[in-house]
Amino acid sequence: MTDDDAPVLLVTGGSRGIGAAICMAAAQHGWAVAVNYASNKEAAEAVVGTILDAGGEAIAVAGDVGKPEDIKAIFAKVDAYFGRIDGLVNNAGVVDVIQRLDEMTPERLDRMFRINISGTMLAAAEAVRRMSTLHGGKGGVIVNISSMSSTLGGGGQYVDYAASKGAIDTFTIGLAREVAAEGIRVNAVRPGIIDTDIHAAAGRPDRAREVAPQLPMKRVGTSDEVADAVLYLLSPHASYITGALLDVSGGR
Repeated sequence: MTDDDAPVLLVTGGSRGIGAAICMAAAQHGWAVAVNYASNKEAAEAVVGTILDAGGEAIAVAGDVGKPEDIKAIFAKVDAYFGRIDGLVNNAGVVDVIQRLDEMTPERLDRMFRINISGTMLAAAEAVRRMSTLHGGKGGVIVNISSMSSTLGGGGQYVDYAASKGAIDTFTIGLAREVAAEGIRVNAVRPGIIDTDIHAAAGRPDRAREVAPQLPMKRVGTSDEVADAVLYLLSPHASYITGALLDVSGGR
């Protein structure tokens, strides 16, 4: 059970990369953090350990956002441990190996959209049921992690991933308007080329280094820079911002 004064944040996919950076930044800003992970328990517990060692509060919460029953279980654990939720960062997502559309299988598309789109929407729905003043809640904040690929299309690389993030952009704007009068703000952050292991998952582990010279700022971004943007949108400093898509892309 957390201190009544500490707001509670759930970060899906919080064990690695951008998600882990968000968890640790949030803890530094006074949030109690639920670090969600799908399979890498050791990585999630390492994030939790770092937060605890620094005097913060955190727990690891298992669950695959590609499974509706897991999403319900994730929120049930947050309910049971913290007794509240004030913020949700929908960070969990997948990419796949680089392929053209005419090489992609239905199974690939199903996995991509089930995790990246349906998982985000179902997690947001659980948060709204708890945060909305319509349901007796006290309000809250949702930040969705999108991607600059939503504006670029991902042609010749992963149009399915780009399309999934385009859906997140649209969803962010729509949900923001739907719950704006119920005490909930909903925004998205769109990272550009960030130095994480997502590039290895796409089959190009050196992509960030290769692309850097082509970027306006001539460098890739860091997970911490994305986390800073997320923490701003979670904070009272962004109290009049909802339905916004914040690009963290070095001008890409």
